[in-house]
Amino acid sequence: MKYQTRKKALVLLADGTIFYGKSVGIEGTSTGEICFNTGMTGYQEIFTDPSYFGQIMVTANAHIGNYGVNDDEVESDGIKISGLICRNFSFTHSRVDSNGNLKDWFEKHNIVAISDVDTRALVAYIRDNGAMNAIISTETDNIDDLKKQLASVPSMEGLELASKVSTKEPYFVGDENSSIKISALDIGIKKNILRNLAKRGAYIKVFPYDSKFSELESFNPDGYFISNGPGDPEPLIDAQEVAKEIIKRDLPLFGICLGHQVIALANGISTYKMHNGHRGINHPVKNIGTGKGEITSQNHGFAINKEETESNKDIEITHVHLNDHTVAGIKMKNKPVFSVQYHPEASPGPNDSEYLFDQFIETIKSNSQT
Repeated sequence: MKYQTRKKALVLLADGTIFYGKSVGIEGTSTGEICFNTGMTGYQEIFTDPSYFGQIMVTANAHIGNYGVNDDEVESDGIKISGLICRNFSFTHSRVDSNGNLKDWFEKHNIVAISDVDTRALVAYIRDNGAMNAIISTETDNIDDLKKQLASVPSMEGLELASKVSTKEPYFVGDENSSIKISALDIGIKKNILRNLAKRGAYIKVFPYDSKFSELESFNPDGYFISNGPGDPEPLIDAQEVAKEIIKRDLPLFGICLGHQVIALANGISTYKMHNGHRGINHPVKNIGTGKGEITSQNHGFAINKEETESNKDIEITHVHLNDHTVAGIKMKNKPVFSVQYHPEASPGPNDSEYLFDQFIETIKSNSQT
């Protein structure tokens, strides 16, 4: 590759801390909550995950872009992160089935990316001081202006973002002749969740984030699903009302991540913003029922209150995160309702938890026989 002189760039954190790097060639400025992902692979799926909307991503892996991009390895209709911070950005790539390089893909979506940052130090700083708002920019000459821009960025706490990533119109996935129908509430759904449901014989109708229960019910489904997504779960009042109505009617319901938090809120369990969240593809979770450990893919900055969950007479904790003992899964004791605070569709990540989709289908079948 021909040597290029690249423009200086910087990362400015909300507390005034600055990290310096270089532009990858896409000029501009971007803001959002800064977070890090510890995954060693799967950057394309991470960048297109709707749950990351409004966040600037720091990749803990040192090399990003080395295997290019593939049109089939996306989790939504485009890049959802606000910007990228990495150590080494690969302008060239080596992969037989790639469709192109990462820089061209970022340029197509107008995403600012900066490299040559000391990401080990930055990740350690976020880990110790918590996730906070940040700004990345190639316009490094006026720090005061950047500070003013950063000051106007809203906090992730209390921020509703599902409306930014949800489908505008309902759509269908799977075999229309299937005997199992599922209504899915899209508050930031990933494509691989729909693939996992469809390959188990389900026909899914996906609804916008603000749909009412009556709309989901009009599909005459056998079960209901509430998806993952970005932002704070507390402002999602419509989704909580949908969950409450499903629960009241004793209908099968499965939730993932943001959907898990919505189900908890529908049961009177509060949520809170975590210090820096869980984001990676190697998080250990214990299944309380089986005693087995699962290596999981995770991406969330909020969690449900453990004490309130333990004291709720209708809820049983099914999974626990082994790093910090936060609640990783729940089920209702007398209703066909369960949820997890991680990604069993694992894109990217291990497949230890795919059984949860089988469990959902079995729950639907059992419920239809009663």
